Amino acid sequence: MQPLAESVRMVQSRATSGPIDLAVILGSGLGGVVAAADIETVIPYAELPCLPKGQIPGHHGRLVLARLQGKRLLVFQGRFHLYQGLTAREAAAPVVLAHALGCRRLLLTNASGGIKAGLEPGDFMLISDQINLMGDNPLRGELENSFVSLCALYQQECFELLRSAAAADGWTLHRGVICGMTGPSYETPAEIRLLRTLGADAVSMSTIPEAIMARYLDFTIFGLSLIANRAAGLSETPLTHDEVLAIGDAAVPRLVLLLKVLLQNLA
Repeated sequence: MQPLAESVRMVQSRATSGPIDLAVILGSGLGGVVAAADIETVIPYAELPCLPKGQIPGHHGRLVLARLQGKRLLVFQGRFHLYQGLTAREAAAPVVLAHALGCRRLLLTNASGGIKAGLEPGDFMLISDQINLMGDNPLRGELENSFVSLCALYQQECFELLRSAAAADGWTLHRGVICGMTGPSYETPAEIRLLRTLGADAVSMSTIPEAIMARYLDFTIFGLSLIANRAAGLSETPLTHDEVLAIGDAAVPRLVLLLKVLLQNLA
């Protein structure tokens, strides 16, 4: 049996039948979101042959089926990155699995470095567009219908609803462009100045491959970036992964609020 078909069979054998309303890929430090949902089943990534092996700190490496706001979720509690030695196509494997399980809506989250003035650690930014500087594309080698348009890649109709919910909770939801870099080293101050010139509001080491694959597979895509730090050269302290995880953990209640509002308004 092929790895994807075997993984689908495993998930279906351990979960109740029925449609999945939204797939969610959680970024660094954001795994605590699942605690707000009613969990149906949990499957370690290691048991799913279609997914790459290996996780970094801050990524639990579990597939969680759960319910929240009366909607059924497929939650990837941890993601894959090019800096683990993977291709963009391998990093996008969770999207392919979600598609095979019948899901057609996807929320991508990440922890990113803030470039635009006014973005501070703990802020959330609805992704409006992306710049791919990763040097790879998950559709590379795909011979069928691979010339997909990436215009209007991320859904924006939800912005005012999410912004209003955030404002009622006492904080501001931003909107902007992310740029994808491979990592794992953080960018240099000179690189951040370049990215700002190119129009990037935040910089991430993920999300880009998943979004491209999701568009290819005809998903409706939502994107949220947690600003986990100010990008290189904009902060008075050195950037650390521990800081990213701490900011992520503290931001979980805000992400849960946005997720609930999004689920309430799914068409």
